[in-house]
Amino acid sequence: MIVLDSWALLAFLKGEPAAGRVEAEWVADGAAISSINLGEVLYIRMRASGEKSARADIDTIRTRLTVIDPDWETVEAAAAIKAAGGLSFADAFCIATAARLGVPLLTGDPEVVGRGAQHGCTIVDLR
Repeated sequence: MIVLDSWALLAFLKGEPAAGRVEAEWVADGAAISSINLGEVLYIRMRASGEKSARADIDTIRTRLTVIDPDWETVEAAAAIKAAGGLSFADAFCIATAARLGVPLLTGDPEVVGRGAQHGCTIVDLR
């Protein structure tokens, strides 16, 4: 199992250079995403391609991913990560989710790459 952040899922959906690697890791190990990060992808896709198209994309993706709704322990961990500075709250959730599950986080987000390991998360840099 791996965890995807918003950056990795958006790269996959847009067919960017990292898409092949995301898909390969996903197929090989299975993938999870925090519902917070999936919501982030949804609003970004809504802005780019409209609500109907974005919802259809996310509905399809949800059948292929394990979507993790944060429990209080994960919310507290994300809050502590956010309090340390330098990351968005959504970024804090992907790190907290991967750390909680004890699995690697796939990302190309430079902020997450630079800070994830200090919060107990193994980072796979897709850049």
